Amino acid sequence: MRSPPTPRTVSGLGTAIGLVAAGVVAAGVAAAATVGPAADAGTTGAVERIGGVPLPPDEQIPEPDLTRHDVDLDDILLITGAVDAEGMVGALPLSETRPDQLARHRDSIPPIERPRYVTVADADPPGGDDGLVLGFVADDGKAYAYPIAILNRHEIVNERLAGTPVVITYCPLCRSGVVYDRRVGDHELTFGNTNALYDNDLVLYDHQTNSFWWQLAGRAIVGELTGARLEAVPSSMMRYADWVDQHPGTLVLSTDTGFDRHYGGGSLDGYQQAVNAGSLPFDPTGPGIDDDRLRPGDEVVGVAVGDEARAYPLEEGPAVVNDEVGGRPLVVLTTATGTGARVFDRAVDGRTLAFEESDDGDLVDRETGSTWSASGEALSGPLVGAQLTSVPSRTAFWFAFASAFPHADVAGIDAS
Repeated sequence: MRSPPTPRTVSGLGTAIGLVAAGVVAAGVAAAATVGPAADAGTTGAVERIGGVPLPPDEQIPEPDLTRHDVDLDDILLITGAVDAEGMVGALPLSETRPDQLARHRDSIPPIERPRYVTVADADPPGGDDGLVLGFVADDGKAYAYPIAILNRHEIVNERLAGTPVVITYCPLCRSGVVYDRRVGDHELTFGNTNALYDNDLVLYDHQTNSFWWQLAGRAIVGELTGARLEAVPSSMMRYADWVDQHPGTLVLSTDTGFDRHYGGGSLDGYQQAVNAGSLPFDPTGPGIDDDRLRPGDEVVGVAVGDEARAYPLEEGPAVVNDEVGGRPLVVLTTATGTGARVFDRAVDGRTLAFEESDDGDLVDRETGSTWSASGEALSGPLVGAQLTSVPSRTAFWFAFASAFPHADVAGIDAS
């Protein structure tokens, strides 16, 4: 059996390691956190909505079945201790852990259980206009913005929006944001944080079976549901200002999370450069770190349709890419700053459109000359009022996406 991955001492990695350590140093962090409105971390204004879903008590969570898995248990690392003077992080391979250790460290990075939302007028998101958010539009058309600076400290939000059970997930070490439908077969799952990493990515657990889930892949890798997959739903990561420009009526996750946390600006200064140099908190186990089609820390928007997947590098835009993945015609719209993108189906009323930027900087389709917004709505022309269908996507560092989807193409490199 090969040696398990080991912690790394990496120059410039302090901020990222700090994010890990902030939640995992003490097993009692989650239990000790103050829950309720008294833990307000700075948001002013009236709460527009209080969300969340009921979670089962700890005593109802079964022990995980570690005999069922489709990855090497040595490659899943339970984070157990503080960062020492040499920058080393205490960790234990899952193959060597006891049930009591798994239970003790569970949710040391605590998910948000009772998310509070405010309007744009009352919001003061960490990072301001330039701070990143993970944006989601529910089936009723209501938009939600989850500031990455908040998700850095919590990583998971269980929700039910417009009747759809979803989980908002984010891993700081992979800069990976994905929203999933929480339904798998006959199960409606709720999720917590194992406090473990797989290939430096967040590993979730579900309360109902205590199966372990690889965040970016959306796949159960340990336990009863091993091999099952969560269905990604459309979401986008971008600057707060860009999201508000596209969805001025959006609700914004409040810093009044119920936990005593400082949310800062959400920056991981120096970390991306360290990743591009091949340095990660733990030795990578997946193939992504060696896939040199892009640099490991290059940010991509990834799309998976059926058995096909493709990564679209995020570069300074705006950019319009007409493409097809798994037989589905897509358009990828990158924001002007290159910090985010949205993916839409190009088919409207049985007609497949091709998009481009006009000389005036407007988004138009070549077939009818209609003008479109960045949120996929036809603003003028023959198709005025039409709405493009959003396509599920994932934003992440290249090394993480390439490990989760090892057969993925890279737009502009592999695909014509």
